[in-house]
Amino acid sequence: MSLNKKQLLHLKALAHDLKPVVLLGSNGLTEAVVAEIDFALNHHELIKVKIPTDNRETKALIVEAICRETNAIKVQVIGKTLIAYRQSEDKKIQLPKG
Repeated sequence: MSLNKKQLLHLKALAHDLKPVVLLGSNGLTEAVVAEIDFALNHHELIKVKIPTDNRETKALIVEAICRETNAIKVQVIGKTLIAYRQSEDKKIQLPKG
């Protein structure tokens, strides 16, 4: 699933008031963290994940791994925060048409 610009802008607006639901710890991206992100995406569809690293390359690899492992779409990365989206069967978030 890919999103167009209008849909991405809509998701960014919805994510603005959200607090991070998953915080990566010192162990980094473990299976338990991926499972927690997966659970949060099933429940909320749109989540923020806090990635505590200043290294851009490491952060990019973590973001890529999260999206790959959970089949989520990267909406945006701001600072140390990833905004990820994955539509659930309930389709809680109605996306605008392209």
